[in-house]
Amino acid sequence: MIIPVRCFTCGKVVGSAYPEYDKRVKMGEDAKSVLDEMGFERYCCRRMIVAHADLIADIAKLG
Repeated sequence: MIIPVRCFTCGKVVGSAYPEYDKRVKMGEDAKSVLDEMGFERYCCRRMIVAHADLIADIAKLG
């Protein structure tokens, strides 16, 4: 739904990085290199961003 503000495991802020990550990956950049450049080294934080399913637009249509 909405990306969590912080990583569930370590507490690092990840919510503000998702829009940039999404934009860069859609433009064709490699997801691994984008996460590396953004400073996400821990796999727990990387999982929070990579595994996020952006469904807010679908949910908003229901309301």
